[in-house]
Amino acid sequence: MSENDEVTRIPVGGERAYDVLVGSGLLGELPRLVDGAVRAAVLYAPPLKPHADEIAHLLADAGVTPLPIDMPDAEAGKTVDVAAHCWDQLGAAGFTRTDVVVGVGGGAVTDLAGFVAACWLRGVRWVPVSTSLLGMVDAAVGGKTGINTAAGKNLVGAFHPPAGVLCDLALLDTLPHVDLVAGLAEVVKCGFIADPAILDLIEGDPVTATHARTLRELVERAIRVKAHVVSNDLRESGLREILNYGHTLAHAVEKVEKYGWRHGHAVSVGLVYAAALGRLSGRLDEATAARHRRVLEALGLPTSYRADAWPDLLATMRVDKKARGSMLRFVVLDGLAKPSTLDGPDDSLLAAAYAEVSA
Repeated sequence: MSENDEVTRIPVGGERAYDVLVGSGLLGELPRLVDGAVRAAVLYAPPLKPHADEIAHLLADAGVTPLPIDMPDAEAGKTVDVAAHCWDQLGAAGFTRTDVVVGVGGGAVTDLAGFVAACWLRGVRWVPVSTSLLGMVDAAVGGKTGINTAAGKNLVGAFHPPAGVLCDLALLDTLPHVDLVAGLAEVVKCGFIADPAILDLIEGDPVTATHARTLRELVERAIRVKAHVVSNDLRESGLREILNYGHTLAHAVEKVEKYGWRHGHAVSVGLVYAAALGRLSGRLDEATAARHRRVLEALGLPTSYRADAWPDLLATMRVDKKARGSMLRFVVLDGLAKPSTLDGPDDSLLAAAYAEVSA
């Protein structure tokens, strides 16, 4: 992709509106987003040091003093200890309310960066620079920040919208293919809950889903779905719950795997489970339920998990953020692009749906 590609600006509304920028060669947009800052903390995982160094140089050239802070890669970086280390660095550098935090990496890095920014001085500006497909279509958009605890994933966090989001598609050129495909699970989710054209694109030719032109359209469509939802429900009081389609089981799988599984792989399994729940509860038609497995498998994503893990998965799901008291709640479909919730399903229904995933 050429650096001269047109930039797509996708607005995210709400009390603190911002734009998601999609294109190739976008890093030069960063100084404008941090205008007025004296210092910028640049949080990154070691594999992304070349990108972090480039961003640090861009900021320095714009008169902003960069403060590089490296953190453990992937979910290992989303802990209170890592956040505390970052806060110590901000304190030592004399960070003020006009300064900014920049997260360079995938969803785990931007989740942590946003949380660090949300808590420092009760909220300073931050900008996610997504380097993974998963981060672009999911974690970086929407202002949900957080860390993991022993009890589960993302149970501690804050709603803190960024100043803007940079989705530089050129950064995906060095992303391992397995991670690119894993990120497509979140794109597929958006297809089922809101934009079936996504599914049509993938089914038309699954191989080209990771090619530049098709991938850009998929990214933009998925971001538009999320932007529409979070513009109307920042704090997950209603509509935003639909973005958790497939995630109740997915987060449980990640915890059981001690976060060794890719998020997208867990979401893929979770989507098949949610489809089975919808069908078995009489809400979703057979054809749409079957389409979940077909689309995901066409991309090479996993659609099953271990049968013996069910007791641990069920126990973990009971502390999911969508639960209310002891009642489990799931996002299901009443039809294609017709998401709703299933409240308090019987344990026998939950087990029957899992039997289809573990078969």
